[in-house]
Amino acid sequence: MAFLRDQALVGGVIEWTHWHNEPILIGGLIFLGWLYAILAGPMRSRLAGDQPFPRRQALKFYAALLCFYLAVGSPLDQIAERFLLSAHMLQHQIIIYPAAILLLLGLPDWMVRPITGRAGLRPVLRVLTNPIVCGVIYTTVMSGWHMPLLYDLALQNRPIHILEHFTMFGAALFHWWPLLSPSREYPPASYGTQMLYLPAVIIGLTPVFAYITFSQDVLYPTYEYAPRISSLTAAGDQLLAGSMMKLIGMGVAMIAFGVSFYRWYQASEMRAGKA
Repeated sequence: MAFLRDQALVGGVIEWTHWHNEPILIGGLIFLGWLYAILAGPMRSRLAGDQPFPRRQALKFYAALLCFYLAVGSPLDQIAERFLLSAHMLQHQIIIYPAAILLLLGLPDWMVRPITGRAGLRPVLRVLTNPIVCGVIYTTVMSGWHMPLLYDLALQNRPIHILEHFTMFGAALFHWWPLLSPSREYPPASYGTQMLYLPAVIIGLTPVFAYITFSQDVLYPTYEYAPRISSLTAAGDQLLAGSMMKLIGMGVAMIAFGVSFYRWYQASEMRAGKA
């Protein structure tokens, strides 16, 4: 048994140097980068009139693509998929926070207007961009994927694992839309609504956080029987992962809450100054 464990560890170390170059991943990211360059370059005059090239937004958009690739294409993916739940949780946090936030910040209004400006889509988009619906989508997707059956199935099946990451990223875009919407047709929620929305989402995710963190059993067989590549036991790794889920989520939410509060305060002061 010790020999087999050592062999698994040696194989694991070799795999940690592997960067994913699957066509669906690399091709998809290159396509998105190319599409942004075309829309912001040759097609900008048709979409945005005489507006200049959105340099700062472009940097944020391409940084989002880089973050996404580092999360799912770097050696972190091997550690997350085979050895440590805490590494997998970090992978998800990168997708949910910097990648999703930077992508929304990188989209100019005129770039999303061909979709958000369509009259036929207004009823659907009005519902989908409602803060309550955005929060429900996010908490449902995140909670569902962390159930043991689905989570371990994703670890054992590569296409399902890819689906997991893409649906989490999509849910994260919904999560941040009420705060960072680039659309004039469906703008960010009011600052008061944002300050209610953020803690509501945290509360909505509390059951899955508590389920992972305080479970007396190791929930995911893949990590229970994985070779130990650190001093963490499987139970300790699960406790760390659950704590990361809660603490990182709360930390980001508190920063976002502070920004919303500051902007609400500034707007109140401006209104008081005009009165």
